[in-house]
Amino acid sequence: RGGRGGSCPRASASPSASSSSATPSVLQRKKEILRESEGKVWDAIVIGSGMGGLTTAAKMVAKGASVLVLEKYVIPGGSAGYYEKEGCVFDVGSSMMFGFGDKGTTNLLTRALSSVGKSMETVPDPAQIHYHLPRSRAHADGLKVIVHREYAAFVDELASKFPHEREGIEKFYGDCWTVFDALNSLDLKSLEEPLYLLGEFFKNPVGCLQLAWFLPQNAGDIARKYIADEELLSFIDMECYCWSTVKAQVTPMINAGMVFCDRHYGGINYPKGGVGRIPLVMAEGIEENGGRVMYAANVTKILTEDKPPASEGEAPSTSAVGVELSDGTQLRSKTVISNATRWDTFKRLVDDTHVPQSERDFFERYKKSPSFVTAHIVVDASVISESTYCHNIVLEDWARLEDPRGTLFVSIPTVLDPSVAPEGQHIVHAFTPDWIESWQDLSAEEYRREKERVCDEMIARLEAAFLPGLAEAVIFREVGTPRTHMKFLNRNDGTYGPIPSKRPLGLLGMPFNRTDLDSLYCVGDSTFPGQGVNAVAFSGFACAHRVLADLDIEPRNELMDKGMQALFAGLRKLV
Repeated sequence: RGGRGGSCPRASASPSASSSSATPSVLQRKKEILRESEGKVWDAIVIGSGMGGLTTAAKMVAKGASVLVLEKYVIPGGSAGYYEKEGCVFDVGSSMMFGFGDKGTTNLLTRALSSVGKSMETVPDPAQIHYHLPRSRAHADGLKVIVHREYAAFVDELASKFPHEREGIEKFYGDCWTVFDALNSLDLKSLEEPLYLLGEFFKNPVGCLQLAWFLPQNAGDIARKYIADEELLSFIDMECYCWSTVKAQVTPMINAGMVFCDRHYGGINYPKGGVGRIPLVMAEGIEENGGRVMYAANVTKILTEDKPPASEGEAPSTSAVGVELSDGTQLRSKTVISNATRWDTFKRLVDDTHVPQSERDFFERYKKSPSFVTAHIVVDASVISESTYCHNIVLEDWARLEDPRGTLFVSIPTVLDPSVAPEGQHIVHAFTPDWIESWQDLSAEEYRREKERVCDEMIARLEAAFLPGLAEAVIFREVGTPRTHMKFLNRNDGTYGPIPSKRPLGLLGMPFNRTDLDSLYCVGDSTFPGQGVNAVAFSGFACAHRVLADLDIEPRNELMDKGMQALFAGLRKLV
């Protein structure tokens, strides 16, 4: 790719002005959609255009439902968004994309796009991650592991580092394959819709029973059944932490099975043009199929109405009936689907008097994970060798795995798609977990200096781990903090999502899409199965199915529904 030198301009932590404010075309389109909405009751209003919300909308419009997606920002995608500067296209969040396979049922991004007549060109990644982990007596130069796309190659690589644990490695990841194969045999829809569950059970009773067995279990418990080496168990902690932000002991086995196997089955595939192309293409498909996506639409309130009892002996209920925007505009719908975090949904958008007890219980079971400090660094291409992988993780001390600024994540998307940067340049996207409290109560100058200090620290760590000469190769850099994530992604404290407050029983405590406020649904990382692009896409598939059934567009059985909801409520009280 040829190198190019240059100076090192340092920019503020925000997208460019052209992409951070509403353009005339955005405002004109907003006016058109508002006119269309006058006197109209949509089948569903979706709050937020993250991948969970867009997947829900795509699956719903494909079935003929009228859906309006409301996005506060001026482009779709949330954490899967992008911004452009210095001739580069920067991924806001992770560049590691699951769900773009061409077989099975877990290729959820491929299927979501297809439902609205869309597809995308992707670049296959030869490895999910190259780990650069702490030194030990057994690994004096540090534990270096490449998670190859080919499963057998990965197992051989890991077993070469821990030859005495080969059998345990094969058994642990073998159990992950049992989970994945069961999931991959199902037509993934709403697990809280009983007619669907019965149908899937009769088609594949063994697979369903296997999933039921693993549902209350955590990956760490399974790993410790087979593995004794503490360093290898620490590696499995990192395998979980890098997408769940918690160690294996509190990572549900269902999620682990999905991630640890789909990276080999469907593989990691980078979308040509950047991750931000995914939501853009999906939003285009939603509109082409009759839905609407409105930008610069800041929802400040979920509207509710009290409804009389449906029958004698039943209590009156409160239902979501629409939303209110920051300018006072009210939009009506039969259902409301929130792609916001549960903290934003039930502590900001829903009036406190209408917050169900089940949601207050959720805030006892789960807490906010940290946000991230991110650095988009443009470098001369000569500093990145041809053997460098796109995704890397750096950790120097196992004791710091979960600490703020402990684990350092790195994506170099230009390794896979050179088109997202000018010729002769690479993008190095480094990010590390951090809490918003570290960035509050700072003056503008203190804030700027702290961003530069943390970025310098990340660059020094990368130089020591696998990118010597990085600091001298920097052409441009821009740093974002948890405050940036909170502002532009509209997420409470910039959080990545919910994590358990205590050791969970697998996924039993994670709520599905329905809430106890009638006609209000949640989708995204605050719902089953949790964080990650493919996980929130799964949530979107499930949410769309559940809402369509409640709108009588998909089949349902009301009596069985009530029984199922009571069962899930009871199970969640046990955790």
